[in-house]
Amino acid sequence: MPYPHIEHHGAKDGVTGSCHQLRMNASTSLLIDCGLFQGNDASIPDDPAADRLSIEFPLDTIKALVATHVHIDHVGRIPYLLAAGFDGPILCSEPSAKLLPIVLEDAFKLGFSRDRAKIEQYIQLVEQRIIALPYKHWFTLTDTDELLARIRLQRAGHILGSAYVEVDLTYPQTGQSKRVVFSGDLGAPHAPFLMPPESPERVDILVLESTYGDRLHEDRSNRRHRLEAVIEKALEDQGTVLIPAFSIGRTQELLYELEGIMHNQQRAGDPVGASLLAINSKPRTDPTNWPELPIILDSPLASRFTEAYRSLKSFWNEEARERIQSGRRPLAFEQLITIDSHGDHQRIVNHLAQTARPAIVIAGGGMCSGGRIVNYLKAMLGDKRHSVLFVGYQAQGTPGHAIQTYGPKGGHVDLDGERIDIRAGITSIGGYSAHADQKGLVNFVTGMQKWPTEIRVVHGEAGAKQALARQIQHRYTQHGSAAPLFSNGAGI
Repeated sequence: MPYPHIEHHGAKDGVTGSCHQLRMNASTSLLIDCGLFQGNDASIPDDPAADRLSIEFPLDTIKALVATHVHIDHVGRIPYLLAAGFDGPILCSEPSAKLLPIVLEDAFKLGFSRDRAKIEQYIQLVEQRIIALPYKHWFTLTDTDELLARIRLQRAGHILGSAYVEVDLTYPQTGQSKRVVFSGDLGAPHAPFLMPPESPERVDILVLESTYGDRLHEDRSNRRHRLEAVIEKALEDQGTVLIPAFSIGRTQELLYELEGIMHNQQRAGDPVGASLLAINSKPRTDPTNWPELPIILDSPLASRFTEAYRSLKSFWNEEARERIQSGRRPLAFEQLITIDSHGDHQRIVNHLAQTARPAIVIAGGGMCSGGRIVNYLKAMLGDKRHSVLFVGYQAQGTPGHAIQTYGPKGGHVDLDGERIDIRAGITSIGGYSAHADQKGLVNFVTGMQKWPTEIRVVHGEAGAKQALARQIQHRYTQHGSAAPLFSNGAGI
């Protein structure tokens, strides 16, 4: 087998379950991500009843795991990896080192046990394995007569702590050297908190995500104005706007944007603040009175991540830090109501469903396949006074995808085995995607001084992969460069 050699254990034929093994020589390999399969990806085509949680590849050569970022489709199978016997270090960025235990605690609760003592023992084990790497610094994995392998993490601009991975390989006995890059998930420009990704200088082999490889996002530079307009319109019917959001990344960005709207809308002398008491009071007739509009964050996990985000201000971009320095609180503003207990959650669901009072609810999970958003949807999706606003990717096979697709047509969705007719308004804002679009992905490649000779297109639906590969090939032709070798389902 020629080295380096890459094997894909996930995100090869779909968007989720990212897991890639870089075989550097016969005895040494590196695992990049070990994510959960979601939506249609979660079932095995030949056996839909089977799951894809088990680790079905040998671990004997894997010296370390690199977590590009802490989204569940990139790290959700780590508990199963540890249970299968992996005993190496987990390498990640410094912000991810703080966020990863929170994610893995939740994954452990869902997949293994809710016993507090077992959870604490497991998290302690995870924390002992984590090695936090600063951005832009080389870390030596192995240095022998046969192989010198180093890795470097660079900002990916996807969520706080996200990174793409540069792997520098030198084979002293042959003099061969290779630079392999795993993109992880790349972000788009103008994201709150985050600095945009910069292309690496050179790459020989690139493993590139393609989630939005077949489309362009709406302009992100004025997305706050679009968010404001969409919510204003949705609230005209005196209803509640439901926003299914992933606990980490999207939720914090939304809070940041909503605080900006509140700050600009607040009028001198307007009372500011909200509470459970205010929520249960008589609704105002003016749904656009932003300073009094309650913003409800109903996700204990998202609340923990938001608190962690606040503690990681040193990794925020300049604009976000300036907002803090001016005395504003973008993640803890007055109108924000945080719901923790299940009892308070159920009372809020019932109250909003009965009164249809103006409010904005941000609740997990992002694809409506679980979490507290499901109870809101079951109670309110059949009422035309309410609205659902999607700001993130909805994988095929998830309830979120069904609502997004069939809701505008007056269709239905199955939630917890119950058929719900969709009468609520359904809106999507593409500018809030945390992923780079086709232009951003192509620019990541063409921004390099030395373009890759091999590109493995992963983490996307078939059409997205093919469209992205064609566009990259076109840019190579324009540049006068030999087309790269495309592989892994790119369709080229």
